[in-house]
This record gives sequence, structure tokens and C-alpha cells, in this order.
Amino acid sequence: MADTHGSNSASPMFDQIDRALSQGLYVQVRRVLHQMLAADIALLLESSPPSTREILWQLSDANQHGEILDELNEEALASVLKMMDAEKLASTAQNMDVDDLAYVLRALPDSVYQDVLQQMQSQDRLRVEEALSYPEGSAGSIMNTDTTTIREDINVEVVLRYLRIKAELPEQTDTLYVVDAHDQLVGDVPLTTLLTVNPNLSVSEVMRSEVSTIVVDKPVQDIANLFGRHDWVSAPVVSAHGILLGRITIDDVVDIIQEQAEHRMMGMAGMDDDEDTFAPILTSTKRRTVWLAINLCAALIAASISNMFEATLAQIATLAVLMTIVPSMGGIAGNQTLALVIRALAVGHINDNNSKVLIAKEAGIGLLNGMLWASVVSGVVYFWKGDWTIAVILAVAMFINMAIGGLAGVCIPLLMKRFNIDPALAGGMALTTVTDVVGLFTFLGMATLVLA
Repeated sequence: MADTHGSNSASPMFDQIDRALSQGLYVQVRRVLHQMLAADIALLLESSPPSTREILWQLSDANQHGEILDELNEEALASVLKMMDAEKLASTAQNMDVDDLAYVLRALPDSVYQDVLQQMQSQDRLRVEEALSYPEGSAGSIMNTDTTTIREDINVEVVLRYLRIKAELPEQTDTLYVVDAHDQLVGDVPLTTLLTVNPNLSVSEVMRSEVSTIVVDKPVQDIANLFGRHDWVSAPVVSAHGILLGRITIDDVVDIIQEQAEHRMMGMAGMDDDEDTFAPILTSTKRRTVWLAINLCAALIAASISNMFEATLAQIATLAVLMTIVPSMGGIAGNQTLALVIRALAVGHINDNNSKVLIAKEAGIGLLNGMLWASVVSGVVYFWKGDWTIAVILAVAMFINMAIGGLAGVCIPLLMKRFNIDPALAGGMALTTVTDVVGLFTFLGMATLVLA
């Protein structure tokens, strides 16, 4: 995806393209597109309705198509891939890194995917098939195989001479990896070291033997945490037996972090983080209807609690005015905890050893907040309505619901994580249901017992 600077600098170009398209000046649009970065063109495609998207794609530089495809989110990528046949895709694939190509091919239907593979050269096909053999969301699925390796029994001068002959290095290369005759990773040598040590020294004398590695099946969210913690630019990916398979670079990790942030934000609304902004109406409606149906069921459960106390509400109108306060405060308290726990799970702060401590901490916060705001609201309601009985009932109900809301905010995501359910997607709805049901039942139940 385009970075902030790229987006800002591309904005005048976007306006220029819009004006040129509206006037039918396609030659001018082509000229502007050929001057833009691939990431900015991808942003432009994602920001355009399907009809305009097709025109822009046809006018863009074919030499940039591979880079543009890699920058698109999954849904926009799928829409663009429909405009390309297998032969065109295979041609585009020749200029793409293996990890980027694997991302694109995963978006294709099986029949088209097989056609594209058949169009590719045998060596490229084998590399792509190997990349696609790793589970999506693992280190293997995002690693690149363009590593530069050396042996430990040569001296630095030989390595430097080899690099000069090679003339170029893969992007984001900051380290050369030292392997043995069986491709076992035995160490690494930073480029800064190669440039500053005595060229007569051997690689074994200057290499670092203790190398931090990433096992090929490690989940991508753990990889992002490792890069952030250790400030890596790149890291080697190895098999379970220590064989060097490839490397992961910081640009891949930035994409992971951005996807995780989008996933959490969109997940709170029950939406796919890769949903196309300009997807067809029926497609978007179908996806959102599922979430709305689930939320309707939760709302009906809460409404059924109110219905149980219909007679009490009919007798005392004040209760109807005040009853929304309790579930609202409980929901806010719970959502604060929920957001904290979901973030902690994402960055790896929570494990089996400290989860009980966190539960106890959040339960304590819920109790203290419950006592504080129950006292405040009881005073407000007394001066507002002049009725101590209703004020006390409201205070007790709020205390209970805020305490349970805080506890639910930590327990719900932990339970969902245990059962492999994404708490970012379903946690908010589950918490809202709990705080609505508990809040209404507690408030109206006590009111019925005391006042009816």
C-alpha cells in the first residue's frame, strides 16, 4: 500500500487524472500514470469505481503491473485479475518476487491459477509452487528466496570481488548469510562489517555465529512483533532443521502491521479488512447482512429482558427513562478492557502464565469504577428525581454491571482466542450482549422486587 508521503504527493496527480478522464483525454491520463509510483497507482485503483478502474488499468504501464498487483488489497486485486488472461499474468509474473507472486496467485480461481502456472517457465513455476505450499499467514508464505549466501572458508576480499561481479543485490539486503555445503545456516555477515574489516580476514573470523532466525511455519503476527522488538531490517527463514529457505524484509513486515491494524478496525464493525470500497452493491450488502442478522439476534435478547418487566415499566415511567444508563456504562467499561486485551493478544503480551493476573487486575478495576460511578449517578438521580429508592437501585445495578463488564472484557477475548475465534471480529458483539442483558436484568429485576 502507498505510504503517507506517496499519497500526499500523488493527490494533485489524482485530481489531474480525474479531470482528464472526465474530458476523455486518455493520452494525458496514460502519460500521468506512467510517471506515478506503483503504490500510488494501486491507491488510485482502490479509490476508483469498477468502470474507471478498468480504464486506468489498461492505461497504466505494463512494466509496472507486477508491482501494482502486489500493492492492491485482496478484493481490489481480485477485480483487476479478472481483466487479465493467463498469458498476460504469466508475463507479468516474470518481474515479480516469489512472495509477491504467491500473494497474487492465491487470489486466482483454481482453474486460472493452473493456467498461469502452465504459462510460466519451469524454474519459476517450481519456485512459486514451493512458496504456495506453505500455509497462508506463515513465514513461508511471505518470505522471499532471493538470499545472497557465502561460505565461511573464503576471505572477505573474495566476497567483495564476488559482489562487484554480481553488480547488484536483492532489495533490502543488509546481511549476507553464511551456509555450509548442505545449505545449513551457520552465521551471517552484515554489509557494514564487510566494508570495514581487513579484507584478508576469513568469513569465519568476521561472521556472527549467533543468528536470530524465523522458523518457516511461524505465524506472521509473531514475526511483526519480533521485527518491532529487535529493530530488524531483514531476518533469515529456516526449516525445522536449520536449512536456509529465504528471508523476510522490513517492507513485508510493514504490510503485515498495516493489515493487522485494518483488520482490528474493520473487525469491530464485523467487516472484512480487505473489502473493496467500490465493490458491487449486492456483494457488499450480502456480507454486511450476516453481521446485521447476528446483531439483531443480540438486540432481541436484550429486548426480551425488558419485555419480562413490562408491567413494572408501565407502572413507573422513571425506570424507562433511566434504564439505558446501566447497560451503557457497563458497555463502555467492558469495551475499554476489551480493546486493551485484544491489543495485548496481538502483540503477544498475554500467555497462560499471566492471564489470571490480568483477569484479577481488570476485575479490580471494574469494582473500583463501579463503586465510583455508582456513587456519582445515585447522587445525580436523587437530585434529578428526588427518589432515594430509585437512586440506590440504579447505583447497585450500575456497580454490578460495570464490574461484570470489566470482567467480561478480559474473559471474552481470552475464551475466543482459546477456541480460535477472532476476538477483534466477534468480541464487541458478545460483550455488548452481556452488558445489555446483565444491566437490564439487574436494574429492572431489583426495581420489580423493591417497587412493584
